[in-house]
Amino acid sequence: MDVVFLGTGAGLPSKERNVSSIALRMLQEIQSIWLFDCGEATQHQILHTTIKPRKIDKIFITHLHGDHIYGLPGMLSSRSFQSGETPVTIFGPKGLKEFIETSLQVSGTTLTYPLFVEEVSEGLLFENELFEVTAKKLSHGIKSFGYRITEKARPGELQPEKLKAAGILPGPIYQQIKEKEQVTLADGRTISRSDYTGPDKPGRVITILGDTRYLPDLKDFAQGSDLLIHEATFKAEDEALAFDYFHSTSRQAARIAKAAAVNKLVLTHISSRYQGEIQEQLLAEAQEIFPNTALAQDFHQEEIPQK
Repeated sequence: MDVVFLGTGAGLPSKERNVSSIALRMLQEIQSIWLFDCGEATQHQILHTTIKPRKIDKIFITHLHGDHIYGLPGMLSSRSFQSGETPVTIFGPKGLKEFIETSLQVSGTTLTYPLFVEEVSEGLLFENELFEVTAKKLSHGIKSFGYRITEKARPGELQPEKLKAAGILPGPIYQQIKEKEQVTLADGRTISRSDYTGPDKPGRVITILGDTRYLPDLKDFAQGSDLLIHEATFKAEDEALAFDYFHSTSRQAARIAKAAAVNKLVLTHISSRYQGEIQEQLLAEAQEIFPNTALAQDFHQEEIPQK
């Protein structure tokens, strides 16, 4: 599992940064890629990576400002031309469905795959056998949501010595025990996997906080995350501007990371007013509060190793 930052700028593209989009690659886990926001030219950014659009089957939109959604019509259309046949589900605030349907209808675009759009409210949005996604309302000029992706705990390591002691010799049966909660043996016994494995392995957690004012209570939503991705549109000295424009500073993002006891913080959504070395000031400000902080550039990658 890893994260690829396809666009890390705020408001409008610059020579250094495209507008917002983040890809969460889970190819080993579920053969899937999820996008979080899809700003203008996201599909162009994808061309510079190994990401295959046909693998993108879920898109989570934080809010409906243009720098977070203008890339959607093009991306969805191009996916049809790139062998995309599997369904795509898009989650986002009310109004997203109308935007997508109007864009596709006016442009005469027909998709080769089923498309579903689900409106977001706080709480559990999606769940399968391995992951769940929850949403949290943020504080922005329009309705905006943060997303928490939680990998469910995985069974612990199989303990062969216990199996042998129970008269269960190595063979294909071991694989069955790994995969199933209960297995019936050839001799008629039914055994439980939990009796022959170590403690469950905790899953990984990623929290993505899109455009928002500083909200101290977000520490609860991000609590214990392996990776926290937080907007840092402004430097600390521009805190008044951040408040006026419903954004956060780098230091405010770091305060959330520290209070939430996350493992790592990555700053993104950087204002185009900060170019070159000035951007390093944002990073330094955050690291004074939360040392394990990185400043994302376009195509920055973060690996989230299994625990």
